[in-house]
Amino acid sequence: MSLLEIKSLSKTYPGPDGRRLHAVSEVSLRLSEGEVLGVVGESGCGKSTLGRALLRLIEPSSGQVLFRGRDLTALSRSEMRLARREMQIVFQDPFGALNPRHSVGRIVGEPLLVQHRMSRAERRARVAETLSLVGLDPEAADKFPHEFSGGQRQRIAIARAIVLNPKLIVADEAVSALDVSVQSQIINLIADLRRRLGLSLIFISHDLSVIRHVSDRVAVMYLGRIVETGPTEALMQEPLHPYAQALLSAIPRPGVPRPERAPLAGEVPDPSAPPPGCAFHGRCPRAMPVCAETRPDLRTQGDTGREVACHLYP
Repeated sequence: MSLLEIKSLSKTYPGPDGRRLHAVSEVSLRLSEGEVLGVVGESGCGKSTLGRALLRLIEPSSGQVLFRGRDLTALSRSEMRLARREMQIVFQDPFGALNPRHSVGRIVGEPLLVQHRMSRAERRARVAETLSLVGLDPEAADKFPHEFSGGQRQRIAIARAIVLNPKLIVADEAVSALDVSVQSQIINLIADLRRRLGLSLIFISHDLSVIRHVSDRVAVMYLGRIVETGPTEALMQEPLHPYAQALLSAIPRPGVPRPERAPLAGEVPDPSAPPPGCAFHGRCPRAMPVCAETRPDLRTQGDTGREVACHLYP
């Protein structure tokens, strides 16, 4: 049984002129125990909405989220509160994610206060242990967020996420707001915690180089839908979907000439009025007449462990 199984998850918002804005559309994914699934795509493609909807930080419009076989979308508010012991999130902004009025000890220890009956001494000991795990001095518990750098703040946010010993972490652009040198430190920290604590992660990012470094499998999103999934190295070496190919070819690599490619034309379609057929067909250099008429389903490609939603691969 998969640790997490997402079935046809959708999220829409009220849009202009009474139309619905389709942020996430019929997304289906699986995550195994101890696996890291990278979710990648352009800004506005629905990555963060997907991460928050599967945790019910925002309510999905339809679909199911099965965590160890239990449908999270059917849980009551109190049941969901208990279920969150095993699933946490690390947000993108290390400055906005921490309450500036609270000490680090209170920030990291708040999940323990909400979820467990612990004495103050027990909470303080657990907070000190967790701060050490993320590479911070336990004495940092008595300080406030403004006394730390961006990278240190993200370590505090990670400590808050792991203090309950969860099984699943959603990392929503967890390194994109940091300097490149600090990014590598946080990525290495996440990889180390994954090994030591047996974590499973959904790692959301627009940076394919980061995704390649941390992920076992990758899911590529475009306009709220998954267009390709597969093992990380296979997808990075030979992407199948034209959109995934365009993302990979745009990565600058020192000393390696950029492969010739047709630049993507036009803009991302309006999510409140998605085009018929394949949403990418208006920008695709390999579009065929059928692409404008019929939306392709996500299809398995033999026994490669890869899936692609494209009429080029029947």
